[in-house]
Amino acid sequence: MAVLPPRPLRLAAAVEAASLPALLLNLVTVHAGPVTSLGGPVHGAAYLAVVALTFAAGPRATAAARWCSLVPGAGGLLVLRLLR
Repeated sequence: MAVLPPRPLRLAAAVEAASLPALLLNLVTVHAGPVTSLGGPVHGAAYLAVVALTFAAGPRATAAARWCSLVPGAGGLLVLRLLR
């Protein structure tokens, strides 16, 4: 039976994965300033949270999971897959 990763890591990974397409869609369409001003810091904070939470996972986080956490956008999802 798989052990679920901690809830904060799952939340940060979801926010990271959802915010990147929103930012890119905004970039290729209307390039609205408020979307960029809000979405950029949200994505950055989620990215940093994924990295920090992965490294804080202790022995559960393998070297592969730690390296995957550094991938922007999809790193959180990769880490979740490796920690299951």
